[in-house]
Amino acid sequence: MEDKNIQSQIDALDKKLDLILGYVHQQKLNSTMVQDLVSDLSIIGKDAYDSTVEELDKRQVELDPSELTGLAVSFLRNIGNIKLVMDTLEMAVDLSKEVGPIANEVIIDFTKQLNTFEQKGYFAFFKEVGPIMDNIVTGFSPEDLRELADSIVTILSIVKEMTQPEVLGTMENAIKAFNSMETESVPSYSIWRVMKEMNSPEMKKALGFGITFMKNVSKDIKIKEE
Repeated sequence: MEDKNIQSQIDALDKKLDLILGYVHQQKLNSTMVQDLVSDLSIIGKDAYDSTVEELDKRQVELDPSELTGLAVSFLRNIGNIKLVMDTLEMAVDLSKEVGPIANEVIIDFTKQLNTFEQKGYFAFFKEVGPIMDNIVTGFSPEDLRELADSIVTILSIVKEMTQPEVLGTMENAIKAFNSMETESVPSYSIWRVMKEMNSPEMKKALGFGITFMKNVSKDIKIKEE
């Protein structure tokens, strides 16, 4: 019975020893891999360093170790600021992603509106305004424009009065009457016929309108002279 217990303990120790040996072997392999990696990196780093030194020498660039140290210190000292700049840049990128579709919609709407203006003839209209402006500039001197500026209030007052419904109606009737006349075949009137026509209601009303108009004009002229 005791021999069996001893054998069991020996077997257990063998298993533990095998595990320990396997672990040691694995650690040795890992150490070997690390050493190989360090060796490879050292070779790569040396090659990179040699290439960098050679390139700097070709370009006649001299590096001061103290300046590199100061640059490293400044970089480490401003890590917080650099992080802040990177965060701001990230926020700007996110904002551009959100604003991009909105800006595209605005551009599309603006393009459609320009197309609508073009179809309605706005651009062609403004294109023809250019010669009008040229004629105004060449046809009027600066003195004419100054006189126009001095008289603009009076001109606008006259235009305002001309846009009254009664004045517009009278002007419209006069234009219609003129257009309805056949100027090339106007009949001749003798004095007797003129006197006869003067007794018609239409002529009496026209004469009354003309006389009243001339009296009012004369009245305004007298007021201005006084």
